[in-house]
Amino acid sequence: MDAQGRGRADNIDPADQWVLNPNTGEYELRLSPSAPQSSVPGPRRPKGDGRGAARGRRDASEGRTRETSEGRTRDASEGRTREARQTRGADVPAQRRRRTEPEPPPGRRNRRPVKKKSKAKKVLAWTGGSMAFVLVAIGTAGYLYLKHLEGNVTTTDIGSAGKKGFSKDEAFNILIIGTDKRTGKGNEGYGDKGSVGHADTNILLHVAKDRTNATALSIPRDLIVNVPDCPTVQSDGSQKVIPGTEDVRFNTSLGQDDRDPGCTMRTVQQVTGIMPDHFMMVDFNAVKTLTSAVDGVDVCLAHAVNDKESHLNLPAGPSKVEGEQALAFVRTRHSWGNQGDLDRIKVQQQFMASLMRKMSSSDTLTNPTKLIDLAEAATKALTVDKGIGSVSTLKDIALELKKVPPKNISFVTVPVRDNPAEKVHATVVVDQAAAPPVFDAIRNDASFTEVKKRQKAAKDAQAARLKGSRSAPADVRVRILNGGADPGSAQQTLQWLQTQQGVLKSENSGNAPAPLGRTTLEYAPDQAAQARELAHLMGLSGSALKPGKSVTNSQGLPAMTLTLGKDFKGAGVSLTAPSKAPDVDKSTADKVKCAS
Repeated sequence: MDAQGRGRADNIDPADQWVLNPNTGEYELRLSPSAPQSSVPGPRRPKGDGRGAARGRRDASEGRTRETSEGRTRDASEGRTREARQTRGADVPAQRRRRTEPEPPPGRRNRRPVKKKSKAKKVLAWTGGSMAFVLVAIGTAGYLYLKHLEGNVTTTDIGSAGKKGFSKDEAFNILIIGTDKRTGKGNEGYGDKGSVGHADTNILLHVAKDRTNATALSIPRDLIVNVPDCPTVQSDGSQKVIPGTEDVRFNTSLGQDDRDPGCTMRTVQQVTGIMPDHFMMVDFNAVKTLTSAVDGVDVCLAHAVNDKESHLNLPAGPSKVEGEQALAFVRTRHSWGNQGDLDRIKVQQQFMASLMRKMSSSDTLTNPTKLIDLAEAATKALTVDKGIGSVSTLKDIALELKKVPPKNISFVTVPVRDNPAEKVHATVVVDQAAAPPVFDAIRNDASFTEVKKRQKAAKDAQAARLKGSRSAPADVRVRILNGGADPGSAQQTLQWLQTQQGVLKSENSGNAPAPLGRTTLEYAPDQAAQARELAHLMGLSGSALKPGKSVTNSQGLPAMTLTLGKDFKGAGVSLTAPSKAPDVDKSTADKVKCAS
C-alpha cells in the first residue's frame, strides 16, 4: 500500500490485512491504521462501529445493492428483514450482524477471492518462520562459539612424529602427557622448581578399531630408556635435530634440551613398538579447572590421609575433590603403598576413571552450564599437535571414545622391575618377559577385558581363510615388498624362505607404494592353497590374508604379494596376532577403587 492510499478503507486489499492479535490469539482484519479491528471469529464488538452502512454499498460489477439481493431474506434470529437491518446498521449491535467476508472494494472485480488460511496453518507458518530464525541464530552463534573454543587450544608442530589428521574408521593412539611445569597461580608448591616441563605423567591411550575396547597404558616417569634423536620444528619453521641420550629417565624426553612432545612420542615408540598418532598435553591447572567444571570428582580412600607435602587432607571412604584438592590428590605420592611413583600411578588411574565417569554422566551432559564450563576448561587446558588442533576434530575423538563401554576401558601400567644397576632403587626398567605381550596386545586391538566382538562374523571369515589344503613350499610363488619394516627386511625374508623353507619361487620386489601398519598377503582365489602354506610358514593370522588378485612376477608368471608392515619382527618370527591380552594387574573405568 502506497502513501496516498493510507487510511482509506476502499484502497486496502482485505485479503492482505489479516494479522494475529497477540492479546486474543485471534486473526483480525485491519482495514486501516485507524479503523477498529474485526476478529473472525472473535470477541463481540460494541455498538456503533459504523460498518453496517459499508455492507450496503452498491456492487459496481453487478449493478445492484446487497440490500436488494438480501432485503427480502428474513433473519431467523432477529425477526427483521436484512433490508431493515442495513438501514439501521449503525444502531445495531455488531454481534447481531451476520459475520460475512468483506466485499472487495470497487476496481477489484476480477480478483479471485483469497482463501484465508486456517488458524492452525497460520500459527504453524508463524512459528515455523520464527523457529527457522532461531535455528539460524543458534547456528551462527554455535559457529562463532566453536571458533572461540578453537582459539583456546594451543597447538604444537611436531613434524613427522605424528599423523596429519584423524580418521574415525581406524584404531588410534593418543599420548596424554602431564607436565610438572609450574604455570598458573597457586602452583608454586608443586613440581620441580624451575622445571622446563618434563613428562611427569604419561598415558598412551589406545582405542580399538571396532571401538569394543580401549587401553590406557601408563608409562612411569622414572623408567630408564634411550631417548632417540628428535627432529624438532623451530619457531621459524626450520628443523633442528636434538641428539638422543641413553639410559635416562623417561620424563627427560620432554623439555630437556628443548625437546618437544614429538620427542616423547618417538621415545614411546622406541620403548613399546607402538607409534602414537597424536598427543595431548596438560599442566597442573588442567586438573583444577576440569574438576571444577564438573563440580568435583568422586574418589575413595582406603585410609585417611593428611599429607604435609601435598596438603591432601581427606578421611577414609568416599570424598569429592575439585580444584586444589584434586591436584593434591593426583600429586600425592608419600601416602600410597611404598611411597613411590608406581603406586601413585594407580591412584591417578583411579582418578582418571572417575573423571571419565563424571564427564559422561547425564548430570553433566544434560546441564548446559556444565557443558560450557567443561568446554572452556578443556580447550584452555590442552596443548595438542596440529593434526588434531581443531575443535571439531577434538569433538570427533571424544565421540569415538564414548562408543567404548566403560567396562572395557582398561588401565594398565608398563610391566617393569627395579633397575638392577642401582643399589638404592630409584628407577625402573622394562620387564622384558612380561612387557612384550602387553605391547603386542595393544598393537593388535586385543582387549584386557572380556568383550563381545561387534564383528564376530568378520572374525570368523578371517579364521576360515586358514582352513583347507596347503600347497607344497616348492609350489608357492610370491613377491616380497617392504611396506614399513626395517630396511633389508624383504631381502632377509627372501633368503629365509629360499634357504630354510624351500620356497624357491620367491623374489624381492623392493619397497611398497605406501607403508602399512600390519603385514599382508594378497592372493587370487586359485592361489588360496599357496596362501595357506605361506601363512603357516610365517605365522600369519587370517586377518593378514587378503583375497584379491595375483600380480605378474619378473618371469611373467602369476604370483602372490607379501607386504611386510611395521609389525614385522624378523624372518621366522611369528606374526600371528594375539586373540586375548595377557592377564595383568589392571583397573577399568566402570569400577570404583579406593586408593591405598
